[in-house]
Amino acid sequence: MRPNYGTSPGVPGPAGASFSPERTNFAVYSQPATGMELLLYSSDADDEPFQIVTLTAPEYRHFYFWHVAVAGLPAGTLYNWRVTQTDGAGFQQQQEVLDPFARSITTARWRRADWVAGMPLGLRGIVVPVADERGPAPRGLDGAIIYELHVGGFTRHPSSGVRQPGTFSGLTEKIPYLQDLGITHVQLLPVTAFDEQDVPETVAALGLKNFWGYSPIALASPHPGYTSYMDVAGRDVAGRDAAGQVDEFLGMVRAFHAAGIGVLLDVVLNHTAEGGAAGPSLNHKSLMPDTYYHQDEAGYRDYTGCGNTINTNHPLVTGMLTQTLRIWAEERHVDGFRFDLASVFLRGTDGAPLAEPPCPWAIEEALAGMPLIAEPWDAVGLYHVGNFPGHAWHEWNGRYRDALRRFLRGDAGLTGEIATCLAGSSDLYQASDRRPVHSINYLTCHDGFTLNDLVSYRDKHNEANGEDNRDGWEHNLSWNCGTEGETLDEATRRIRGQHARNAIALLLLSQGVPMLLAGDEVLRTQGGNNNAWCQDNPVSWFDWRLTETNGDMLNFVRQMIALRRRHPTLSRRHFLTGKPENGSTRPDVAWHGAEPGSDPWDSGSRFLAFTLAGCGDKEEDLHVLINMSERSESVPIPTVDGKRWHLAVDTGRDSPDDVVSRAAQTAWTAPHYVSQPRSVVVLEAR
Repeated sequence: MRPNYGTSPGVPGPAGASFSPERTNFAVYSQPATGMELLLYSSDADDEPFQIVTLTAPEYRHFYFWHVAVAGLPAGTLYNWRVTQTDGAGFQQQQEVLDPFARSITTARWRRADWVAGMPLGLRGIVVPVADERGPAPRGLDGAIIYELHVGGFTRHPSSGVRQPGTFSGLTEKIPYLQDLGITHVQLLPVTAFDEQDVPETVAALGLKNFWGYSPIALASPHPGYTSYMDVAGRDVAGRDAAGQVDEFLGMVRAFHAAGIGVLLDVVLNHTAEGGAAGPSLNHKSLMPDTYYHQDEAGYRDYTGCGNTINTNHPLVTGMLTQTLRIWAEERHVDGFRFDLASVFLRGTDGAPLAEPPCPWAIEEALAGMPLIAEPWDAVGLYHVGNFPGHAWHEWNGRYRDALRRFLRGDAGLTGEIATCLAGSSDLYQASDRRPVHSINYLTCHDGFTLNDLVSYRDKHNEANGEDNRDGWEHNLSWNCGTEGETLDEATRRIRGQHARNAIALLLLSQGVPMLLAGDEVLRTQGGNNNAWCQDNPVSWFDWRLTETNGDMLNFVRQMIALRRRHPTLSRRHFLTGKPENGSTRPDVAWHGAEPGSDPWDSGSRFLAFTLAGCGDKEEDLHVLINMSERSESVPIPTVDGKRWHLAVDTGRDSPDDVVSRAAQTAWTAPHYVSQPRSVVVLEAR
């Protein structure tokens, strides 16, 4: 039998459970609550709490924070709140809820389909110690190469060979692979606790679940399913301390930092798993029913496509969101954040866009110096690529993605727009005194086709998702190279491989910050599924056998990353001007057509070349030929005083001659170079 722990009023903050061996302070905000109880549980197996602590006003409530200190409570204790609300007629309703600031949770007893208001919740917080050491200073994104991955999907496949598949520990084992690839930052799809059961009935009927994690239930807790302290069914592993979930996450971050790799988290601060009126009451609906979400006379406003929208510019809510981010930054040492559907941050409490929204500025101030990346749109058309508010915000550059996809598939008349994209999108960022680094350049991400599928499918094929192929993006801008889907035709497979290498080459030759989707370096396929959010199976998993099967593509990507990292001129701090700089006689960039003196901006052109000056006297110049037409071009090569050009890349050649390491390069002595159809060529001068 557990002892009856002594209690005292405690203090109203910080929110959540603040552990020390002497006492643990619990605090939760709820203005409409007329009563509050703290429920303490011994384990997930217990139906009833071993102790109920009743909080009374005013001693245990201050500024609508309900608070209590429990003496000597051991780490690992499970807990929830039970909130009482009283309506105008005096009717009382009680609801057990999860602490919104729980630093760790257990989900083993949670059954969404069985949820009934007023019944035990099934989700429980865990009291955990807080790491007291300081992490390293966050790494900025100058010179960064981001690799977006899913913690579960990266090592879940049997071929991964890790001891704990699908976990933070399993990901840690793959750090040497990421080091060898050459990336500087991982960007992890949501790792905060989310509801895997939050799927439509038709999806659940197929045995599928919420895999991507964009359904948060506790923003300060690691997802239990990604820890080795939970089995694949979400149950505590016998004999292991569930409070160690945070330690496992922190250990992963430390390992990445030791390897020189930064950790960015994809966070969902725009909606929650509570959904609309028909959704369950997990925490905010009962604690802050009139405050936390956008609502009007008709009910919950939905700007996310998920049933509810967080009222981010309400002062209390803004404070809550920034506090959860600081927990990950200060206690768990992550290096930055990517914000899902971040244009929600611009909506005032009435839902209308604000000219000066407080939320993004408050996040920027609370996390000064940390990389902040916005997905600058929401689900109903609020689009802010190029004008997301704040000084420090980077943006997923959707305009870059669309322009490059069109150019890669062969659309004509885009050379001017492509040059602007390759030069860092000054049309979007220069006027607001931002720099190329604020553009996160990408061609693929978790949401949409993989690179392999971008060159193999014209249309999405999402039938396996259980929504009659209605889900997913229609605007793919893809090219199947003449055949839909998988094929054994060698000619088609060759042009697809070349097309994929073109995409990687242009991405890594662009000013700004490149982002790669995990698995693109080995041509991972999802079978044409461009919305695999519910596919926790081989459709979404990284098949590690591909590192051998498609080793030629892996080598190309690795060598292209190495080329980018040895050329600071590809990651300039300021926009290109076309003029000499720092006393040089060469312009920082010169643009060329296929013929001497020809106009590279011709409306029908699909060819573009440029010469990029090295930064300083020691860095080699680059000359790049981009030919997306169906014909070869014999192109004159500019002369460089005292130097000779060396071939580094030609995607028109077969592997391994498509990319040449610096040590193996030979001088190119001819005055012309034949640019093959649909190819990218890179030469280095020395």
